[in-house]
Amino acid sequence: MTTASELLSQMNERSREVFRRVVEGYLDSGEPVGSRTLTRTLSEKVSAATIRNVMQDLEYLGLLDSPHVSAGRIPTQIGLRMFVDGLLEVGDLSRDDREKIDATMGSNAQDVSGLLDKVGSALSGVTHGASLVLTPKHEAPLKHIEFVSLGHDRALVVIVFADGHVENRLFTPPPGQTPSSMREAANFVNALVEGRTLDQLRKVMTEEIKRRRQELDSLAAQMIEAGVAVWDGESDSSARLIVRGRSNLLGDDAAEDELERIRELFDDLERKRDIAEFLELTDEGDGVRIFIGSENKLFSLSGSSLVVSPYMNADRKIIGAVGVIGPTRLNYGRIVPIVDYTAQLVGKLIADRS
Repeated sequence: MTTASELLSQMNERSREVFRRVVEGYLDSGEPVGSRTLTRTLSEKVSAATIRNVMQDLEYLGLLDSPHVSAGRIPTQIGLRMFVDGLLEVGDLSRDDREKIDATMGSNAQDVSGLLDKVGSALSGVTHGASLVLTPKHEAPLKHIEFVSLGHDRALVVIVFADGHVENRLFTPPPGQTPSSMREAANFVNALVEGRTLDQLRKVMTEEIKRRRQELDSLAAQMIEAGVAVWDGESDSSARLIVRGRSNLLGDDAAEDELERIRELFDDLERKRDIAEFLELTDEGDGVRIFIGSENKLFSLSGSSLVVSPYMNADRKIIGAVGVIGPTRLNYGRIVPIVDYTAQLVGKLIADRS
């Protein structure tokens, strides 16, 4: 199967310019671009009929589509991906955008979550899209962990950090848990807690369970193992995702079917059903990534694109991400440097605070 980059390399100069102009015109206006429009902008003077032939060839390759009977064309998802990967010219961050983002970083928010909430609002305001900010896990050493039964199928783990921060996380305990097995599980964990972060505790705890399984009551061992996912941060991922700017995607001029798709996207986000998809983006390495339409499961139903970049702590470890959601005809050249700059600033800010 021919890849988009291979298609681009096989195109001649005229086809490449026609394709680029169609995509740029569509991203600018949201409307199909016709051959007569292109005759006025192409560097090479050719007839509208010649341009129509080129556009038909590009449509045959799956790069362009005709949404109506008219001669105008728009890029397909494959076409947009090829443009982003091979022809996109990323601009410099404008002074106005930089100042708005810098002003947010200078806010007096008392904690990181409060500041990142302001970052999300600023990012949606600057880009006129919706923003996603994945906040970092709390990395302070632990002081104490307690299990609290809330019923036969619900339990709470209370995590107290050495800096005074407290987190409560719900989880489903193994069947048959008793107050004594929960106390034994808590005593076992607290013997390993002091001076360790959650991540460090999880690693040590897994080894200790293997080594001391004979000493542990089987119910207590199950209880501890059930908590591994909770301590690893999987269950609290929903609380770590800040979504701002929903109204930016629900404009007055959007078609009813488009509005319904966008509402479905935000319903998914609010239920945090596919947040694992977003969390995985932060593990793919440094730099800005662009997901167009169905390339990302989270947005396949909305016809939306995501521009996302991870941010790092002082140890160059990825601890979160910032991103912008918008229609597939996003101004990628402008959005990419905004997201990149914001991610770098957030990483620096968190490194300075730690």
